[in-house]
Amino acid sequence: MSLTESSFKRALLWALLLIATVAEAKTQLTRKSWGRLADGTAVEIYALRNGKIEAAITTYGGLVVSLQVPDRKGNTDDVVLGYDSEGKTYSVPKNNGDNSLHGGTRGFDKVVWKAKPIKDGIELSYVSRDGEQGYPGTLTATVRYTLNDDGLRIEYSATTNKPTVVNLTNHSYFNLAGQGKGTILQQQLKIHASRFTPVDSTLIPTGELRSVEGTAFDFRALTPIGQRIAADEDQLHKGRGYDHNWVLDKSQGKLSEAAELYDPGTGRVLQVLTTEPGLQFYSGNFLDGTIVGKQGRTYEHRSGLCLETQHFPDSPNHPNFPSTELKPGKRYRSVTAFKFSVRSDPSGKQ
Repeated sequence: MSLTESSFKRALLWALLLIATVAEAKTQLTRKSWGRLADGTAVEIYALRNGKIEAAITTYGGLVVSLQVPDRKGNTDDVVLGYDSEGKTYSVPKNNGDNSLHGGTRGFDKVVWKAKPIKDGIELSYVSRDGEQGYPGTLTATVRYTLNDDGLRIEYSATTNKPTVVNLTNHSYFNLAGQGKGTILQQQLKIHASRFTPVDSTLIPTGELRSVEGTAFDFRALTPIGQRIAADEDQLHKGRGYDHNWVLDKSQGKLSEAAELYDPGTGRVLQVLTTEPGLQFYSGNFLDGTIVGKQGRTYEHRSGLCLETQHFPDSPNHPNFPSTELKPGKRYRSVTAFKFSVRSDPSGKQ
């Protein structure tokens, strides 16, 4: 098929822009087609490489499709789960019992974002029109993924033309042993938080800020995830494990470490830094072996975990929580960084 003159010019401009961007950056960036939606909308996937770290980001949902990092022996593996192919009362759709989770039935993870190359990564943008999924205001959201030699940085921003609520995060499932390679129960977690937000029977926060002292929720020191996950505590029964928000011991708005995850088997270390006030730790409680992911690997119970940086869930209904309201003329900003390293000593010491 021959290109029209205009489409040829667009393709040439894209190539020149891509070459110029890569020439200025340490990260190599490539783009390719990743199929189409049922309505014909094209989906693309971008591969970012910096040294031994590689990330793949798709314009469908702005998802992190893969994240390749080395272990203590220099062997590289994919550490995120996934698939090989993929003032007025406002009513939003219920998709989690009586609750609306992840932006409703068609959240930002189920739409196609526009992408453009930037130094060391890509910038994704999406315009959510007034009333989409019941939310007020036309929200213009931007997510910038940049890769450096120690990890992936995510920068979120958004503006609106009506007061609305915004709470963007990343929902990647991590397994530092490698995706599809056993459970995360032996991996060790530290969360810089002395309080967490207890939940009711529907996993929605009650509004209480409870101390972790003397509970299975105390991860102030590196602790194997499986060590207390079966403890006889009401909050663990409700979540079928960990599925809670931790109140970080940090100043909101300052980029600092929120959590650290360590896998003794491979030596891989993941540090999570954020400007957000909260961190949702989910221990893969509802993975049940029915999902077959990349390379045909089966995702068994607790074979992945999420570390979602965020404002607290259900914040609009709890005045004592940090506000998620965004007003016209203001800009929502949030930064999260996933930094990877290795430890040569299986005991966890450097």
